[in-house]
Amino acid sequence: MYDGRPHPLLAQIPLTVSPFISLPTATTLPYTYKTLPSTLPPSSTGDSDQAKYVVSASGHAAHPEEIIASCKALQAHLQKLQDDADKTLKEWEDGIKERELAEKRRLAPGWLDRDEKILEPEKKRDSIAVTAPGDQSNNIMDMDSQAGRSGGETTIGPPSNPEGEELDRAFGSMGIRPS
Repeated sequence: MYDGRPHPLLAQIPLTVSPFISLPTATTLPYTYKTLPSTLPPSSTGDSDQAKYVVSASGHAAHPEEIIASCKALQAHLQKLQDDADKTLKEWEDGIKERELAEKRRLAPGWLDRDEKILEPEKKRDSIAVTAPGDQSNNIMDMDSQAGRSGGETTIGPPSNPEGEELDRAFGSMGIRPS
């Protein structure tokens, strides 16, 4: 890679020699210099049975076991706060459900207390009601069928069944008029 020539970009930068800049020189060690031990010495204060050799940027010293214990205490505190918050939220949701249930019971008492939840209409005892010729019923649906019968319309088809008669009463007869 290095073939004795400077890099082309570096060759373009002029170099000057300044008398104000001096290169660093090697330091000489004193004769009383002693090397540091490879292990940590015991605590000089002697107030604790464990050496506090983890020092934070603020200057607080602690032993790793103390740090682990404080982390576990913090975790337990946060778990307690989370459990309390979950309990409060559940109580709030249960209160909302109870208020909604009370409102539903106020609107339809007894409805929620039964097992049957599907409403079914009651069936009539007599599906074909016999009326007198002069008797007019107040049902609008029946008026069309009565008008069709008295108007001289004839129906062509198979004999009627009760379901067909109910449909005719509901929608009117679809008879064929002779022209």
